[in-house]
Amino acid sequence: MALAAGPYATRALCATSFAESSFFPIPPDVVLIPMVLANRRRWAFFALLCTLTSVLGGMFGYLIGMIAFEQLAEPLLAFYGYGDKVDAFVESFNRYGWWIVFIAGLTPIPYKVITITAGATGLSFPVFVVASLVSRGLRFFVVAGLLYLFGPPIRDFVEKRLGLLFFAAVALVIGGFVMVKYLN
Repeated sequence: MALAAGPYATRALCATSFAESSFFPIPPDVVLIPMVLANRRRWAFFALLCTLTSVLGGMFGYLIGMIAFEQLAEPLLAFYGYGDKVDAFVESFNRYGWWIVFIAGLTPIPYKVITITAGATGLSFPVFVVASLVSRGLRFFVVAGLLYLFGPPIRDFVEKRLGLLFFAAVALVIGGFVMVKYLN
């Protein structure tokens, strides 16, 4: 908590949030949560910083996917005879890309995997950015807002159950769409 209120906390939040979206395995919540608890009146500022740097990191992940796929993965997949399957995957990913990025931005699914895949498949960059802004913003503002409203007692819920709650809500929405499609 002392470090979260220190002079380098904001930089640590930005760096962690950026890196997590493209290559780093630790989510920014480990920095965001103690920062909000240490200074609850700045919750919206911290959530906004976390969102913006996460999306910037996602853009970097997109670039990694765009460059690395053509240079490394595509020739390897062609060598093993999966070239035609890659085309089908790319088409499917791009058809549902907004939803895939949105869901990954909210849930415990590793967001970095989706950012790199979005670049590798050539998902529309504006679609990627908008879906990332909406989902990451929603996620970080909900986390910071809950901490602002309820303080330390809500911390355990946020750390252990909020990702699962987001995942369940998304599953219910998708299930509803599937039911409507098949009932008509």
